[in-house]
Amino acid sequence: ENFILRIEEDIARKAKQRIDDSQREYFLREQKRVIEEELGEDDNPSAEAEEYAARIEELHLDEKSQDTLFKECQKLMKMPYGSQEASVIRTYLDTVLDLPWNTSSKDKIVISKIRKELDKSHYGLEKIKDRIIEQLAVKKLSNNETSPIICLVGPPGVGKTTLAKSIAEATNRKFVKISVGGVSDEAMIMGHRRTYIGSNPGKIITAIKKAKVNNPVFLIDEVDKMTRDLKGDPASALLEVLDKEQNKTFVDSYVEEEFDLSNVMFILTANYIENIPIELRDRLEIIELSSYTDFEKLDIAKDYLIKKNLEECGLTNTSISFSDNSLLSIIRNYTREAGVRELDRTIASILRKIATNIVEGSSKKKYIINEKNITNYLGAYKYNDNLVLENSIGTFNALAFTSFGGETLKVEVTYYKGDGKIILTGQLGDVMRESCEIALSYIKANCNSFGIDYEELSNSNIHIHALDGAVKKDGPSAGIAITTAIISAFKKKKVANNIGATGEISLNGNILPIGGLKEKSIGAKKGNIDTIIIPAANKKDLEEIEDEIKNGINYIEVSNYMDAYKILFGND
Repeated sequence: ENFILRIEEDIARKAKQRIDDSQREYFLREQKRVIEEELGEDDNPSAEAEEYAARIEELHLDEKSQDTLFKECQKLMKMPYGSQEASVIRTYLDTVLDLPWNTSSKDKIVISKIRKELDKSHYGLEKIKDRIIEQLAVKKLSNNETSPIICLVGPPGVGKTTLAKSIAEATNRKFVKISVGGVSDEAMIMGHRRTYIGSNPGKIITAIKKAKVNNPVFLIDEVDKMTRDLKGDPASALLEVLDKEQNKTFVDSYVEEEFDLSNVMFILTANYIENIPIELRDRLEIIELSSYTDFEKLDIAKDYLIKKNLEECGLTNTSISFSDNSLLSIIRNYTREAGVRELDRTIASILRKIATNIVEGSSKKKYIINEKNITNYLGAYKYNDNLVLENSIGTFNALAFTSFGGETLKVEVTYYKGDGKIILTGQLGDVMRESCEIALSYIKANCNSFGIDYEELSNSNIHIHALDGAVKKDGPSAGIAITTAIISAFKKKKVANNIGATGEISLNGNILPIGGLKEKSIGAKKGNIDTIIIPAANKKDLEEIEDEIKNGINYIEVSNYMDAYKILFGND
């Protein structure tokens, strides 16, 4: 009996203890709630979860995505307001619900308006404008979203990014831009998983969220400058984004739900086509923007740059005029570029000096900038195109295509008694180093045809140098120039100063086709070269070059080096 009483007492004591604990907890919770109400921090997890649930229903997502998001709401309901995990869920739900799942802007495709908009922002580039207009015309007729993805490739400053902006303005679409230059982590594209602290969506989803519509014009800049390292391969991550078969169901690692990117108009930009990974290049339609000629730059300065800079400097009411010769002098003697950025900055520099004069109280009413007074504003010439180094024995003019457009590159060769070593200087890349070795092997194999003593060739150290030693050089188009410079050195015979060459040579002497003939032609004109030896396979490219560039240049097509040799050295 005593035993039963002890058990009953024990149960009663424990029950009382629990009631006391629960009452204490209830009391404390009520106190906490009152304090939070007073502070305006009313904690009502179920009301917050219901609010999220209502927002999810409004989106009309597919059943699978909706269920996933509802589960997140249920998790949130069960968690204390201030817990770290609740904060993570809130951030996730806010991000997902802010995405424009079903919000799109209405296209306004009026071809005449688009052409006018493109002409307003860009001079020339007719073929590129036609290609863009064709794509938009097809889209208007078929309402087909699976059109090719355009990649604009060209040197810096020729207007790739502004062209994409103009397309957005002309079609009444939102414009968003990301740069992938230097990106080495694929999570920057695809997002981080939510298991990591501080995880975020990738650049693609973040930009779409910022656009607030699911069909913006989306510019992916500097696509040739992505890098690959231990963190991953961002170029491969972009494949899913840019493949029209896959991007309907794009999954960001943070969002974890399928988002349709097929309505987005992607435009990519790059400086060098060779640096775009092959698997990515396969999904793109490449449109090449070439360097501007001096006369194109002149028209751009007159029609666009001067007006823009007058407004920016507050000089619209001042009488300022530039003569055509002064602008050509700026283009040729103060800038060295493929595009017009430096030209823009130089014109701005002149107008700032005039603005300073006016503010200091100058009584001058008119400012006429001409060829004679240009040095008063800009100082001595930075570049002098009339300065051409005389060809000596063992030198020849190669034509190079750089990020600044076309350039003339002097190749120098000397030799001295030794054991047949080849010394290469002038910051040559691997491709040009191989060109030097191929040229030397070709000459050794055909030394009788060139009238060169094989013994002298084999017992000499040969030094090949490309001038402008501080500038890196590479590319498969210097073979003719290197071969000619070596032959010139050993034959002790000069080559005419007005001749340049572009084209790679094979071990059999065949001349292989090159790229950038337009830019190289511009570079030749700057270097006062009026005869260019080109590969016969590049004859078709001459049709693409404007007459103002070709005028005054004699193009000689060769298919084998022996043809070039007869032109350069005669039949001796």
